[in-house]
Amino acid sequence: MPKFDYSLDYRALSLRAHPELYRVGVGEQGVLLVQPYKAEILPHWRFATPDAARASSEKIYAMFLDYLKVGDFVGADMARKFLQMGFTRSRRYANHKGGKKYAGPVPGNKKGQSGAHGRAELPRSPEDPVKAESARIFKAKWDEAEANPEYARLKKEHKARYG
Repeated sequence: MPKFDYSLDYRALSLRAHPELYRVGVGEQGVLLVQPYKAEILPHWRFATPDAARASSEKIYAMFLDYLKVGDFVGADMARKFLQMGFTRSRRYANHKGGKKYAGPVPGNKKGQSGAHGRAELPRSPEDPVKAESARIFKAKWDEAEANPEYARLKKEHKARYG
């Protein structure tokens, strides 16, 4: 699978106008870069409480469906990534008080990338049940998005056409 291209100037680039430049990548790659979708979806992304997570995941899932209706795979995939990120961030906060998983800065981190880069994970805190519930809410919507047959069809078509 072609990797997400971090070399593009996403601040000046509309991937709605240039979907051929979009690569799905792995996991949440590009979720906070790809425009105009970041600007459209990010204002609705919240996970601090189960109520916020429920409203956020429902709104983002509705956006996911709207992108699918117009055949906008990039938009749908970005909405799916925000649902995934809602789950992963909620789980991080559920497992690590304050959300910090690793000690120190990420060595050689490029803007928009994350990962341990060989660093040891900090000890887990007792699970925060509020954040764990937020994670469950986002996970259900993420799973629903991943299982959507129109999403699967558009993803396959995008990969066949653009790599």
